[in-house]
Amino acid sequence: MQKVEVQLGQRSYPIDINTGFSSLVASLADTRQVVIVSNPTVAPLYLAKVNALFSHSPVHILIEDGEAFKSLASFEKILSFLLQQGVSRDVLLVALGGGVIGDLTGFVAASYQRGVRFLQIPTSLLSQVDSSVGGKTAVNHPLGKNMIGAFKQPEQVIISTETLKTLPQREFAAGMAEVVKYALLGDNRFLDWLLQHSEQILQQQPDILAQMIKHCCQMKADIVSRDETEQGERALLNLGHTFGHAIEAFMGYGNWLHGEAVAVGMMMAATLSAHRGWLSQHDVALVSRALQCFSLPVAVPDSMQIADFLPYMKTDKKVKNGQMRFVLLPALGQARLVADVTEAELVQVFG
Repeated sequence: MQKVEVQLGQRSYPIDINTGFSSLVASLADTRQVVIVSNPTVAPLYLAKVNALFSHSPVHILIEDGEAFKSLASFEKILSFLLQQGVSRDVLLVALGGGVIGDLTGFVAASYQRGVRFLQIPTSLLSQVDSSVGGKTAVNHPLGKNMIGAFKQPEQVIISTETLKTLPQREFAAGMAEVVKYALLGDNRFLDWLLQHSEQILQQQPDILAQMIKHCCQMKADIVSRDETEQGERALLNLGHTFGHAIEAFMGYGNWLHGEAVAVGMMMAATLSAHRGWLSQHDVALVSRALQCFSLPVAVPDSMQIADFLPYMKTDKKVKNGQMRFVLLPALGQARLVADVTEAELVQVFG
């Protein structure tokens, strides 16, 4: 088993990376009221195994699968279920699924009776390396992704590489976008490692996957420990996301997977960085190679023009004092939040 600790004082918690679901903290296992939130795709595969972790039988609620259901309607559905079940404040909510389930359950946990405990059991690669760690929870709105939410840290994150065996190839590829993101923003050696081990990663060799997931979780844990509520450094984790969220919203949530949109967003960030003289064309080509190596898209959807991006980017969470802010790359393995990108520059580069 691999282990990472998110250091947040009294709210610190472990991330346990294993081949199964056998690493639950004992104090959580004895919880009397447990509610598992999952979806119809994941529940038939893993719900029974997660039920077995607890001394008292959990109840569960299923939310339809897909980004389109990370909504206020689903948020209300879970809250209504908790109220109908007479769930008290000492409940433990368990998020069993990918990023949609994790974000929804966390937001409910932050809101129900002003805050209850929750446990993350992420089953997709994207949620294992990114969204399950750090306490960001949210739902989408037609006018913007993740615009309604709260910071709520879990009690523990249990990562089972077993779940990746049943993950569709497209979903696995989408998760690799977030993996590549960590390399681009903070660890150039990790980028080399990913390219050197690409075949083993695609073959899902367990030891290589565990090593890769641990590295990503450790990078994020370190950043979150220094900047929990994204006042500075944590914003760098949004590399590719300003462009990517615009693609997701414009194309319709779920039509493009989050990781696919972020992959294109990172290519746009790299291209913009090269336009500023920070990256070489060789660097941009290397970014493209790394993404395509894992079957990720690198081109903007044919139906989108730069003018289609602007309304979404202007309402992005990183906008400050009316200025759009972007995460760009002064060099591969380094990232910087910049606030001087103009619409004219965007049109010049991508128009």
